[in-house]
Amino acid sequence: MPDAADTRPLVISLCGTFLKPEMQSIYRQVTGLRRWRTKVYTQLHRNEEMFPFEPVVTLKKLARPRLRGNFILRFWFKYVVKQWPPPFPINKQVQPYYPYDLVTLLKSDKPDLVHVYYGHKAVHYLEMLQAWGGPWVVSFHGVDVSKFLDRNGYAEKLKIVFAEAKLVMARSESLLTKLEKLGCPREKLRLNRTPIPLEHLIPAVRTPPADGQWRFIQACRLIQKKGILTTLEALTIVKRRFPHFRYLICGDGPLREKIVEVVAQLGLSGNVEVPGWLTQEQLIAEYRRAHLFLHPSEKTKADDQEGIPNSMLEAMATGLPVVATWHGGIPEAVTNEHDGLLVSEHSPEELAAAIMRMMSDASLLSCCSENAAASLRAKFGSETQIAAMEDVYSEAITASSGCK
Repeated sequence: MPDAADTRPLVISLCGTFLKPEMQSIYRQVTGLRRWRTKVYTQLHRNEEMFPFEPVVTLKKLARPRLRGNFILRFWFKYVVKQWPPPFPINKQVQPYYPYDLVTLLKSDKPDLVHVYYGHKAVHYLEMLQAWGGPWVVSFHGVDVSKFLDRNGYAEKLKIVFAEAKLVMARSESLLTKLEKLGCPREKLRLNRTPIPLEHLIPAVRTPPADGQWRFIQACRLIQKKGILTTLEALTIVKRRFPHFRYLICGDGPLREKIVEVVAQLGLSGNVEVPGWLTQEQLIAEYRRAHLFLHPSEKTKADDQEGIPNSMLEAMATGLPVVATWHGGIPEAVTNEHDGLLVSEHSPEELAAAIMRMMSDASLLSCCSENAAASLRAKFGSETQIAAMEDVYSEAITASSGCK
């Protein structure tokens, strides 16, 4: 329960779902606040044992009021135009309809600020935020810079989000650039990198395995942009020279069945495991056993791209060298030839060559391992990034006060 004596400013953390298994970084932000207190509003409250937090308020869905009034207009829109509800109230006394009780909750809690997680959710809640009338910020995380842009009217609403949000955050410089191209004023954009807690991520320098049993790992949602199918093709090349390796794909998603099928087709069943989602403790244990972290992300036909993959950052903190792609925000975390190797997207040949180069050069492997842990700590420490987000909150409040 909230402490009535807590005088820190209140920010509402507004999420569509609190939380999916892959949303660990948002949990860290919500629970890591120091100068601000927070209350979570969400449409769906999930995985409570994995992400314990109080208070969490589940938004109530509101029934749409039945429009009464001019029978001819009602008939016209409902059965001829087939646009229901109509673009304006037929009966002028009908109140504006909001799908959730968000406005009522905000007016009751009187927060100093709302933080909307994910850009497409800001579009979804836009009219309710306007009806509330208080200051809010929005953070973009990757997929939400391209999601729904092909939907009728979405791009126009997104520009209203850019205009009315006090500030707009993103996980990487590449996402900030994309948001600016989509119409967000540059002066509103703020970089807020993924916060990585480091206390439990003990770095160790990697060396080639004495028994030749290499272990590669990737942890992610099993979707197209993660490049897993490209990795499997690359590993068929690697296997010709280095037959003894294990590739662990930790996660779940819509491509799982396809991945298992391709593994069998390519003759990699003895080399590849797909164990599903692991607990944080299990995943860290696998990082410590591994020699390389693979993450060859690639842009999809729908223009979906990465920010900076959270799992890659955690892996680097344990000293895992990375083999990945020149994609999205990855080059902001991985410096080619320093803490990993970067290759072109959609190129199993380049990927295989980079993996085998790491396997063949003990000095490169160890050097990239040591640098990975050091560079991660310099750029992505949890306390530093959460403090930066709280600075954005304070700046947004100052900007709001200046507009009054």
